[in-house]
Amino acid sequence: MFNIKRPMSAVLAGALLLSVTACGGGQQSGSDSSGGAKTIKIANYFAESHSQNVALREKFKPLVEENTDLTVEIFPNNELGAEAQYTNSLRSGTVEMAVAGMGLQTNAPKLGVVEWPFLFEDYDHAQETLNGDLGDELGEEFKGQGVQLLGWTANGFRNISSNKPVKSMEDFKGLRLRMPDLPLYISTGEALGASVQPMAISEIFTALEQGVIDGQDNPYATVRASGWHEVQSHILESQHMFSPNAYLMNSEFWEGLTEEEQAAVQKAADEASSYQWELSRESVEEDKKFLQDEGIEITVPDEAFKKEMVEAVQPVYDELYGKYDWAEDFAERIKAVKR
Repeated sequence: MFNIKRPMSAVLAGALLLSVTACGGGQQSGSDSSGGAKTIKIANYFAESHSQNVALREKFKPLVEENTDLTVEIFPNNELGAEAQYTNSLRSGTVEMAVAGMGLQTNAPKLGVVEWPFLFEDYDHAQETLNGDLGDELGEEFKGQGVQLLGWTANGFRNISSNKPVKSMEDFKGLRLRMPDLPLYISTGEALGASVQPMAISEIFTALEQGVIDGQDNPYATVRASGWHEVQSHILESQHMFSPNAYLMNSEFWEGLTEEEQAAVQKAADEASSYQWELSRESVEEDKKFLQDEGIEITVPDEAFKKEMVEAVQPVYDELYGKYDWAEDFAERIKAVKR
């Protein structure tokens, strides 16, 4: 049965090779079988109405398609999987582009610096830092993970929304708080006194509705666009972290583009990211008012409460400074940008 003659083996091997090729084996991700026009699939976890997707639809997609033969397809709201899943797909090349947070910090810890608690003072501080030399330095960290940084965007300052009030450090105790499944977030939440419950963003609404968690942390825009105000009653404007997002492209796909295509894609990314920063800034007060009109009670911490929160997370910094020899210097360089 297993003594197949050599000619038959050759036939079978040839057939297998043809089959693999037909299925895309060895073919650059995003290109059609004829080697013609390429498609850029963009994955993200934001609702369609969020400024991230508005900027992609109104700037990035039309600019790329007007100036190249590339086609852009946007997949919002975790349509290509949760963030960790589509980030892995981005690195492997089955997804060409993504709007992602700093989840790759698990492999490249320096990427997590921009989310360290209470590090950025305001939007100007964050934008100037990320669009400057320090942002470029982090771009090299992304390259080491097989992705090309095309631009920085703003998720925004994170607040704690919950179904019960958080108006003092005491109120953090026992608060079942959903946070991303990243060590930095978990240690920050625990330092504040909360009981951190890591889970995917797609699970938050149901977990809040069913009382599995008491709250979560995200910017105002995400709370509104995701409809979490329907199952919550309070927000603490803690602004305990600034969360940037990045336009990331699979490195192999990027390198497979012509110089003209790269220039057009980069220009589109520059315009879309600039537009998204503008939309994100503008939406803060609008989203805040919308949530208040929907019955959400917003607590703005006084100076004493804010100071207590900052002091509570100092052990997070102590641990990071002890673990990484570059950590304190990098944090100080970020702080110096605003001076």
